[in-house]
Amino acid sequence: MPLTIIEHPLPYVSLLPERPVEAVDMVVIHCTELPDLALAREYGERVLYESGAGASGHYYIDRDGSTYQYVPATRVAHHVRGHNPHSIGIELVNLGRYPDWWDSRRQTMTEPYPPAQLAALRALLEQLRQEFPRLRLIAGHEQLDTDRMPASDDPTRDVPRKLDPGPMFPWSEVLEGSGLTRWTPSSG
Repeated sequence: MPLTIIEHPLPYVSLLPERPVEAVDMVVIHCTELPDLALAREYGERVLYESGAGASGHYYIDRDGSTYQYVPATRVAHHVRGHNPHSIGIELVNLGRYPDWWDSRRQTMTEPYPPAQLAALRALLEQLRQEFPRLRLIAGHEQLDTDRMPASDDPTRDVPRKLDPGPMFPWSEVLEGSGLTRWTPSSG
């Protein structure tokens, strides 16, 4: 599938550190846990750090397969604790647990990932493998950020801080023929 990437840089892109292509060895799959791309963009534009930057993936793929680049992949985006310097963040528009992310009664993610979105993801992964020669690993956000936090409805219960991309994400379909290996704690 030919992929068209719409460049739509975040206002603070120039504040993010640059890195060589050799620094990137992993892709992290996220879901926005928001209803649409517009709200995901709004969240990405929010300044959260003293540097003037915010939290964002590099790429966003909407449900119809439209693909946007918010941060050049040669810059370090804030998308996953502890792995930003060597990874590329890809956000898939998906409700996840929205709007009750940390409610212990709402921890089931039920929105499937549409075929057009998955096709665009596979095409993007293929392109990134060509652009980043050391890219070999792929992980879900929930694999790398395993922190738990008090539930919003009952602080005596803990819920995962991150669950994305979640149980509806078809790992075997995405991995097939990608040349990428699913990250494990022993792989890096």
